[in-house]
Amino acid sequence: MRNMPNKTTERSFICLLSCLLLLLVSCRESNVPRPNGYFRIDMPEKEYVVLDSIFPFLLEYPSCAKITPDPYTPDNPYFINIFYPEFKGYVHLSYREVRENLSDLLEDTRLLAMKHIPRATAIRELPIMDPEHRVYGMIYDIRGSGTASPYQFYLTDSTRHFLRGALYFRVTPNNDSLAPVIDFIVQDIDHLMETLTWK
Repeated sequence: MRNMPNKTTERSFICLLSCLLLLLVSCRESNVPRPNGYFRIDMPEKEYVVLDSIFPFLLEYPSCAKITPDPYTPDNPYFINIFYPEFKGYVHLSYREVRENLSDLLEDTRLLAMKHIPRATAIRELPIMDPEHRVYGMIYDIRGSGTASPYQFYLTDSTRHFLRGALYFRVTPNNDSLAPVIDFIVQDIDHLMETLTWK
């Protein structure tokens, strides 16, 4: 008499075949779109150098940056850039002496910050008050992925000195991908403002 396959063996074979079929079908690559990623950016250690030279102010800037004259205003020695070669970014500083023109300087600074309104999602104004060192001012924290200058500020003693600063990058603005670098440089700008003293 012939041996008939038993039902348990037949079920095991069908189960194994089903598992193999499921495994083959599930190994296809997914067609789900993935968001674009950005390169990891390694930040240098925080170390600061004192800027004490011909300038009518003293401050500390990061050692990983270089002080360069502003190429657009070579006649004004008090217009400088704190250049970050690794990030293609710079903090532009422009110093002016106050001579009954404080309201004009304040309005110019405000207008330069407000030029970013079409591309900004928000502009936060953060006042600065340090009566002990006679440093007063305003920070313009400009949010939005296409803004050309995400962080601007001015500092003054309201009688003689006025210093304006703005962060720029020599790349197409995409502040989502630049966010770690912006945060890193903003910490340096905050340190610069905390260490500023007038001469």
